[in-house]
Amino acid sequence: MTLPSVTLAWIALLGLSAATVLVTTGGTGHFSPVLFGGLLLLLAFIKARIILSRYLGLWQAPVWLSGFSWVIGLYCLLLLVLYVAPGFSP
Repeated sequence: MTLPSVTLAWIALLGLSAATVLVTTGGTGHFSPVLFGGLLLLLAFIKARIILSRYLGLWQAPVWLSGFSWVIGLYCLLLLVLYVAPGFSP
């Protein structure tokens, strides 16, 4: 028996949300702040890709999915730079 792709996406989002909770509850003591922020943004990026591709149906339009992925990826990178930037000020 195969599960529908939306059900698999839901299960993946559940697992990623659990991973986010685990990282946030114990991550600050085990990771550096840069790695902590980067890991949370990476989990958010993966969740956004799943939502875009399966729930919004962009898996049928790979060019649009690629475009949205680039925009979200660059936005996550900008957020990471803004998160790290105060640590570099004198």
